[in-house]
Amino acid sequence: MREMISRSIHGRLIFKSDVIAAIPTADAAARINNIVLVHGAFVDGSGWQQVYRILTAKGFNVSVVQNPTTSLAADMAATMAVIDMQSGPVVLVGHSYGGVVITEAGNHPKVSRLVYIAAFAPDSGESVQKIGAHHPAGAPIPPLLAPIKGFLRLDKARFATAFAGDLNADRAAFLASAQQPLGVDAFTGEVTIPAWRSKPSWFLIATDDRMIPPVSQRAMARRAGSTVDQAAGSHCIHESHPDTVAGHIEKAAQAGH
Repeated sequence: MREMISRSIHGRLIFKSDVIAAIPTADAAARINNIVLVHGAFVDGSGWQQVYRILTAKGFNVSVVQNPTTSLAADMAATMAVIDMQSGPVVLVGHSYGGVVITEAGNHPKVSRLVYIAAFAPDSGESVQKIGAHHPAGAPIPPLLAPIKGFLRLDKARFATAFAGDLNADRAAFLASAQQPLGVDAFTGEVTIPAWRSKPSWFLIATDDRMIPPVSQRAMARRAGSTVDQAAGSHCIHESHPDTVAGHIEKAAQAGH
């Protein structure tokens, strides 16, 4: 299933329909070879390893940002530094909280396309905290613990079910114990100018997500005018279904082909 709202990209209209047929421009038709991957909260960049291997095997130049998840400003700085290093246009990809980071960092002039993977796609003035305050009725509530010294973690006993329900038990247990905590300043960091207002975006919805409800993902994707795909998978879909995630990223990179 793919959804779209009418929007203008480089002066060309993409129309809302069940089957999306974009009118390619010279920019849209060119494969973008540089892909930058931004991880989300409670994990680090190593979770992208299988996606990295798939994409590099297809000839893409893939870089993984090790954003500290301490504050939105710090995470943007880490992401911008990696974007600066790229030799040409960039497809910027964010998972989970990484979607907040790419929404702001995506304003970098080298970024041509945005890809959201089971992610937040905030509007101006929104943060993870503000979006989470409008949690859909009946949806699972992420098992956030009270902050300790300015950092948030997930309850280890509930981590697997909430975050990684389709990973093997050993991997899920390791991720629960190896959590990279989320700074309160990242949790409350607000986007100023969302890059999706001026740049095309793609969104992969994880239909079994128990961290960011699928209904919320759909609403954010619709608002952003994203090209949407969905797949069965947990919040950790980039690890449990790397082929699906890599394929979605490749679609964005190959848009117009």
